[in-house]
Amino acid sequence: MKLLLIEDDKATAGYVCQGLAELGHACDLADNGIDGLTAGLTKEYDAIILDRNLPLLDGLSVLQALRAQALRTPVLILSALGQVDDRICGLNAGGDDYLTKPFSFHELIARLSAIIRRGEGSTTPPRVRRVADLELDLLTRVGRRGDRRIEFSNKEFQLLDYFLRHVGQVITRTMLIEAAWDYSFDPGTNLVDVHISRLRAKLEAEGEAPLLHTIRGAGYRLDAC
Repeated sequence: MKLLLIEDDKATAGYVCQGLAELGHACDLADNGIDGLTAGLTKEYDAIILDRNLPLLDGLSVLQALRAQALRTPVLILSALGQVDDRICGLNAGGDDYLTKPFSFHELIARLSAIIRRGEGSTTPPRVRRVADLELDLLTRVGRRGDRRIEFSNKEFQLLDYFLRHVGQVITRTMLIEAAWDYSFDPGTNLVDVHISRLRAKLEAEGEAPLLHTIRGAGYRLDAC
């Protein structure tokens, strides 16, 4: 999953981001309402985790502004304001769920999965990306190609998820580094090449058509051509 966390408390933000990363999910962090609103309106996310008490622009104002722009991304409000009236206010403002602090990380993940499933409808599995005969279940992080089950490391999952978001597009090394390692620069190693090689080996068993193509001098492309 690609998530946006809008949270100004450093301890909470660090805890959530680390937990999401350990599960192989990508997480952008905004520590104030203005930056959070900008990110929510300009980038694509599977869900947004939103605190209510934020500097510059409060969480409910952020939420109302997102919904005013017809943004349907699921929003989980994560707040220390836990009275019944607080929860009702948050849900009426456009929140899909409300979790009070202190909270269990496992419950956070369960609630995120639930609001994403609701957004996708009732089909099973609820979050699947596909190209040709390859599919990736974003909740279990298990892939299938035909009848073959494929399991991925965290980085392989993040890379494949990114490719599946951009099927048919040429993806550069820099784009992959930012997506999977959160670097804003190329570390100058063969980090990407090694992981791409491992991912390709899992995606393309003997006799199967190639899906992950190297574009000389440009990067890589995932498609069935």
